[in-house]
Amino acid sequence: MRAFINKKKGIIMGAIVLIAMTCAFGAKTAWCNKRGDGYIGEALKILISVVLGALLLSGLYLLFNSVVLPTLTDKITNLFNYAG
Repeated sequence: MRAFINKKKGIIMGAIVLIAMTCAFGAKTAWCNKRGDGYIGEALKILISVVLGALLLSGLYLLFNSVVLPTLTDKITNLFNYAG
């Protein structure tokens, strides 16, 4: 009788392990899915970030050329042009 119970325990444990391995394999295949569903979204994010970065850099370029550098040049000239 004990051998019969041990044999059934082994079969049940084997089935549980098989089910766990099947679930793990299914989860792995779902996680590693490379069908291309997210590629369009990623490309759109990259495109938006490049455009916003270009706008930010052009704005900073205009700000430095029109406001900061002329003011800085005037202040440096006045600093070394001390007549007192």
